[in-house]
Amino acid sequence: MKLSLTDGLHRQLRSAPDAVATTFGDRCRTWRQLADRTARLAAVLQQIGMAPGDRVAMLALNSDRYLEYMLGVWWGGGALNPANTRWSAAEVAFSLDDCDTEILLVDDHFLSWCDHLRAVSRSLKTIVYFGDGVAPDGVLHAEQLMRAADPVEDTRRGGEDLAGVFYTGGTTGFPKGVMLSHNALLGNAICNLLDVAYGSDEVVLAVAPIFHQAGMCILIRALVRGCRTVYVEAFEPAQVLGAIATERATFTLLVPTMLQRLIEHPGFGELDLSSLRKIVYGASPINEELLGRLLKALPQVDFYQGYGMTETGGPYTILPPHCHRSDDAADKARLRSAGRPAWGIEMQIQDLDGTETQVGTVGEIVARGIGVMTGYWNREKETSDAFRNGWLRSGDMGYVDPEGFLFIVDRLKDMIVSGGENVYSAEVENALARHPAIVSCAVIGIPSARWGEQVHAVVVLRAGAEATSAELRDHCRQYIAGYKCPVSVEFRDALPVSAAGKLLKHELRGPYWAGRERAVG
Repeated sequence: MKLSLTDGLHRQLRSAPDAVATTFGDRCRTWRQLADRTARLAAVLQQIGMAPGDRVAMLALNSDRYLEYMLGVWWGGGALNPANTRWSAAEVAFSLDDCDTEILLVDDHFLSWCDHLRAVSRSLKTIVYFGDGVAPDGVLHAEQLMRAADPVEDTRRGGEDLAGVFYTGGTTGFPKGVMLSHNALLGNAICNLLDVAYGSDEVVLAVAPIFHQAGMCILIRALVRGCRTVYVEAFEPAQVLGAIATERATFTLLVPTMLQRLIEHPGFGELDLSSLRKIVYGASPINEELLGRLLKALPQVDFYQGYGMTETGGPYTILPPHCHRSDDAADKARLRSAGRPAWGIEMQIQDLDGTETQVGTVGEIVARGIGVMTGYWNREKETSDAFRNGWLRSGDMGYVDPEGFLFIVDRLKDMIVSGGENVYSAEVENALARHPAIVSCAVIGIPSARWGEQVHAVVVLRAGAEATSAELRDHCRQYIAGYKCPVSVEFRDALPVSAAGKLLKHELRGPYWAGRERAVG
């Protein structure tokens, strides 16, 4: 079956062309206006050199123009290369050069990067300003060109044609370009709607960075269902809460660090958030104390957990709402799980030789299905290593219960081996997070002459709160075995996270393992 990511726009043009499609600040555009701008942007991109399959990058914060970039590139026959706004100019240049991207769109926030990007990028030929201000010398102005351009017909590329190259966030090292097809992105979106249904009146709030594949996924689902999307440029608690209250948003996707900041903001209890019906959280585990506060504060909201990776085109397990609010003991226990495989995805737990493990036995989580990547751009070895007998390896360790619920115990690389015992950092983090003074924490293995590795906790305390290392160790002993408790504790003001909200544990480990031949004990 040949799916195309512009199909949703065509459908809305037929069924509800004058309904509002996007809202950004005071600016609203209908589906008819969105389609016209899409066709004009596609014409401009073709005029300046975009050929079928060519990658086009965008370096911008969230806005309605980001959706226009996505649709305009696909309409004109190209493929996306969304640039990570948290990266340095050198890292952005790497993502351009790695997949030979010649055209880059920038918004007001990144106009000052233009000269430097030209100087450090090998492939970049044309920079286009996509905003309402004045373009500097040597930079094209998208709005001016679009006004002068005649709309072009949709190229109708789709199926297994390349839809985008999405660079991994670099949480584990050098970024790789994940190749996803139209079938993968759209197929995953359609299947996800069977698990997390969007109503016809859904108002989707785009908060997570759209350059990240998870943030883009919710826009693709909104396209499929014809939902209005509301955009905030970047996560800022007051702005997000205000958008929910003002625009009556019904759905959003947030990572746990964002949820933590929202619920602790004064506006959380002052503004009308009653329009919210669904929140999907993911990207990193959520501690049980935070989840309990959210469930109490937002009784009308259905919470879903999504677990996946860029390489799967979206989540491949979903934990449904009933597990979050059920009084059943089994459902309560599954709050620690990531749910069951989503529609269109098959999942297994395998040992290191690729054999499926028994129920309850920890192994590596692997998956196959409609959303799985074609491979890594120009990286045959990494692509080959990522697959085993047709299964995509996640690098995460977990197990399933008799009903198929997935319990993630750790990243394969995050497992700490101390004195011959396996310690899963997530288990220690959950125990630490129950302490009332802790707002966030991370657990890593650091070198130990006696044990090979020792359990080390990095902790962020709540404003005004106090705790000692000994107090936190004693606290953990209430919940986990003594050998799993932190031997050492480090207090920080904040933990390093990626643009997608993922904890960057390699930055925490780095100073401890520097100069060693291997980063394990």
